[in-house]
Amino acid sequence: MWGAAAEPADSYYQVRPECTDVAKTRFKIKPGKTLSVRKWQAAFLQDGTLDIGKTLRRIRRGGIHPSIRGEVWEFLLGCYDPSSTFDEREQIRQRRRKQYASWKEECKKMFPVIGSGSFITAPVVTENGQPNLDPLVLQELDFGTNSSGSVFFKKLTSRGPLDKKVIQWLLSLHQIGLDVNRTDRSLEFYEKKENLSKLWDILSVYAWIDQDVGYCQGMSDLCSPMIVLLEDEADSFFCFERLMRRLRGNFRSTGRSVGVEAQLTHLSSITQIIDPKLHQHLDKLGGGDYLFAIRMLMVQFRREFSFCDSLYLWEMMWALEYDPDLFHVYEAHQCGSEKVEVSNGKPKSMSQCGKYERQNMRNGGKSAEGPLPISVFLVASVLKDKSSKLMTEARGLDDVVKILNDMSGNLDAKKTCSGAIKIHKKYLRKAKK
Repeated sequence: MWGAAAEPADSYYQVRPECTDVAKTRFKIKPGKTLSVRKWQAAFLQDGTLDIGKTLRRIRRGGIHPSIRGEVWEFLLGCYDPSSTFDEREQIRQRRRKQYASWKEECKKMFPVIGSGSFITAPVVTENGQPNLDPLVLQELDFGTNSSGSVFFKKLTSRGPLDKKVIQWLLSLHQIGLDVNRTDRSLEFYEKKENLSKLWDILSVYAWIDQDVGYCQGMSDLCSPMIVLLEDEADSFFCFERLMRRLRGNFRSTGRSVGVEAQLTHLSSITQIIDPKLHQHLDKLGGGDYLFAIRMLMVQFRREFSFCDSLYLWEMMWALEYDPDLFHVYEAHQCGSEKVEVSNGKPKSMSQCGKYERQNMRNGGKSAEGPLPISVFLVASVLKDKSSKLMTEARGLDDVVKILNDMSGNLDAKKTCSGAIKIHKKYLRKAKK
């Protein structure tokens, strides 16, 4: 076992043969380090309670074996409480599947392409709620509803003017379809239209239940891995919904700003502390607002790493950030809300927390909005790693963007996470002074 060779993980996420420019994954399944099926099963007691502390340490050492990645993610994202039993989790799973089926049926009644195995890429209504009778729209509706598109529009408008919320939702459906067509299309998994339509269905249902944020570009990149890893659509939905609890603030926008701008401000402060010369250089080039880093934060490095490596990075991030109260925090608030601090009434055990969370608990590393996500420190780690190149080669913002784009597929996920932890520790120490 210990002497066995590391196994490449690309075979678990097959790439279409014609996609020759896709970055190879650096992640390898390492016996004795990667969380294996055997180690995962051994982490459960007889009643089903999970030793989460031991699991987190194993994930940090070598990631998760692709064959169990989906079920482990359900714990990392707070879908289940590690202290729950097998029976308790099954009850929660069945309740959620019924809830998702109910939401999906509600959406299907408004727009019958939902759940049909098809999806749309053209807007079905105008901004004032009038039917869009473009031939492409009618063709997509004919295929998706198994009836005439004109019949659908008659039903849609027969009850009078559409509610504003319904119009906004209907207007988002074609954008979701366009993004679905572009998401992870190098994977053989998405050669099957049923998988594309599943991604479209989940994002469409989410846009309806979270009307405050709705759908924004980038969400398909965050949802896609859930579809790949979990067979049941409802289970995929709730993993995505839990991830959005962490990230939805990034997508919320007002007339003047986007939610992620607060994290960019923190990134600026962190860089000033850990690498003041780099910050001065970026500021001189007109990049002091760090908008060039917005994509990394919005889609959590999906474009900077190969598909498999981005999954490896995510699970290490979540293991480092893990808070045993997550499940209770999320259960206390309905879907479409953000993470807020809620206690389950029991003292939090340090041994059940991720390393990043423990650092925050010891040092009080929280801003007025709550603890900074580790992703901000990951961006700082990437910038620190590329500091010399940025200082010597960047003569304008275009150069900064090019240098950061050129690193796509060439980053080491584990090294980036280790760098983030070191920067976080240094930042907490210096911020206290």
